[in-house]
Amino acid sequence: MKLHEFQAKRIFARYGVPIPKGEVANTATQAREIAQSLGKPVVIKSQVLVGGRGKAGGIKLARTPDEAEAIADQILGMNIKGYTVKRVLVDEAADIQKELYLGLVIDRERRRVVMMASSEGGVDIEEVAATKPEAIHTTVIDPFLGMRSYQAIGLASGINLPKHLFRPFTQIALSLYQAFLGSDAELAEINPLVIQGDGSLLAVDGKMVLDDNALFRHPKLEEMRDLDEEDPAETEARVNGLSYVKLDGEIGCMVNGAGLAMATMDIVKHYGGEPANFLDIGGGARAEKVAAALRIILSDPNVKAVLVNIFGGITRCDEVARGLLTAIDEVKPNVPFVIRLVGTNEKEGRAILAEANFPTATTLAQAAQMAVAAARGETL
Repeated sequence: MKLHEFQAKRIFARYGVPIPKGEVANTATQAREIAQSLGKPVVIKSQVLVGGRGKAGGIKLARTPDEAEAIADQILGMNIKGYTVKRVLVDEAADIQKELYLGLVIDRERRRVVMMASSEGGVDIEEVAATKPEAIHTTVIDPFLGMRSYQAIGLASGINLPKHLFRPFTQIALSLYQAFLGSDAELAEINPLVIQGDGSLLAVDGKMVLDDNALFRHPKLEEMRDLDEEDPAETEARVNGLSYVKLDGEIGCMVNGAGLAMATMDIVKHYGGEPANFLDIGGGARAEKVAAALRIILSDPNVKAVLVNIFGGITRCDEVARGLLTAIDEVKPNVPFVIRLVGTNEKEGRAILAEANFPTATTLAQAAQMAVAAARGETL
């Protein structure tokens, strides 16, 4: 789950990270009132869950309340990479002398949280990694010991931070780690973390991505979810307990089990097709869950065929077949289907589908070849 900048920075502040004073405005009039109450030049920042806001004109400086109102009026309603700006953050303008980067991410290979710092702040860290990798310094955090002060000092030294800033930088690094840990985040970053004219450090931007699987522990964080900016298919998948990731291909895949789903996608590519999604329906064969999965798959206009690959262990294949037919009757798809049922009562399941004139396959290779042919408009 992605958080807006203002939400991420408020979480940072609760753990002791210094952030600018500011408030969120839904109208240009509110932006003017906030700017007036702050009594200083402000930055009007569009709040959308996408990068590149500054380049798109979604972040601008306003020196007076009148200017703040005019700029907010321009930004509100703006379309940035497909997202409509519905609110802006009005923050005190910082006296920026130097921009740094500080962030935390989970390194899946090391199975550890890694903190990264760079003297090249203000741009995407991916761009820095590609063009100037030596500017990124990392430290791996032991989950039993947590973030230690010496690790933060090592990062500060690595990015050539002035020594008088080692202490405040260390405090911010430790606070950011606690915010990351306390929110069950997958990513937390301050970009940029700025050195101001008075020598202080300030987090003028913030980003957080939370682990959906841990949100049951954080009901207040769950309430921060912005459904308006979430893909409708992903919303329906989450509500129905489905694991779904949209891809760019033309063959929709409905599979029970994450490993089987990955294997299905691989075999589709092997035979010259491109999977349109990763979709794991999990255990069981409830018709309503299968119908939800079909709706999600078919909401993608690129889908030209659907491959259903079900392994019946505890789940019976005849029950899966009945659930599929009920769901198909409800959704009424207009693309060809290829169905592979293997496992408990697979013969009975295939017989049910054959009676309804749905093609079935006995092997995954055969199913993938049939689905690729169907997507190309060839006869099954």
